[in-house]
Amino acid sequence: MTFIKHQDGPVFGNAQTGTVFDGYIWHEGGKYRMDFSWRGKKACAVTFSDDGIHWGEPVITLQNDLSTGWEDDINRNCVLKVDGVYKMWYTGQARGYSYIGYAESMDGIHFDRPLCEPVMIPEYPWERESVMNPCVLYENGVYRMWYSAGETYEPNVNAYAESEDGIHWKKSRINPIFTHCPENVYEQDRVGGCQVIHTSDMGYLMFYIGYEDIDTARICVAKSKNGITGWERSTLNPLVEPTAGAWDSDATYKPTVLWNEQEGKWMLWYNGRTAGDEYMGYAYYPMRDLFPGAVKGKD
Repeated sequence: MTFIKHQDGPVFGNAQTGTVFDGYIWHEGGKYRMDFSWRGKKACAVTFSDDGIHWGEPVITLQNDLSTGWEDDINRNCVLKVDGVYKMWYTGQARGYSYIGYAESMDGIHFDRPLCEPVMIPEYPWERESVMNPCVLYENGVYRMWYSAGETYEPNVNAYAESEDGIHWKKSRINPIFTHCPENVYEQDRVGGCQVIHTSDMGYLMFYIGYEDIDTARICVAKSKNGITGWERSTLNPLVEPTAGAWDSDATYKPTVLWNEQEGKWMLWYNGRTAGDEYMGYAYYPMRDLFPGAVKGKD
């Protein structure tokens, strides 16, 4: 058994909104909050839902800024609320490069940049021209970021960094911490955009994109005791994959995941693509254990 897709197709996005992608979903005030990328607007935006399936009108939270020189487009963001302040890390793109920027908000809707330069740039050969897809957790006074790096069209590896203030980052010396497994067809080309969550029973879970080739993507999961080393892939992989003839027939990208304790199920949202149309879909898994049986590969 694997994740069961919502039978009515995408749950957010249509021809009117255009492409919406790379969501980051969390609970706030009894509602589901989805921070997402809005390609046509070159912006990051937010929408809310009571059930995770029916979403309200989107509102732009941060617009691109042509004056900075590094964020002609912005996308692929995550948002945390720490000590009453909403903190956003996002991807800025310009001239074939991708960088990670930072913004803040007091109301969770209107974000401002405290600085005009990115907080992370590509520096090493394995990062090539891009760092993107930040996923940040705040644990024991430390900001922990998992991010993707490599090519700008689709990144190649996942990496890790830490910060005391969310602005100045120290990258792990053993980066990249997660690379593709050639033996698994569904990720034989590369891996990318992930969300990492910390659980009490399975350690750190990395839900990530596995690429069979540059245009064919599936959603997978791996676990680690510390979130950095010893990653073990699930035998359930891939968790979500394209459905022939459906709205997501070409690729399923960038998972964002929550555990629903009340209903005993994993809730997973992703962006699915057919040709140039890309919207947000939903799938669920009605069991807690994501790692039955033998491991399919380590990193």
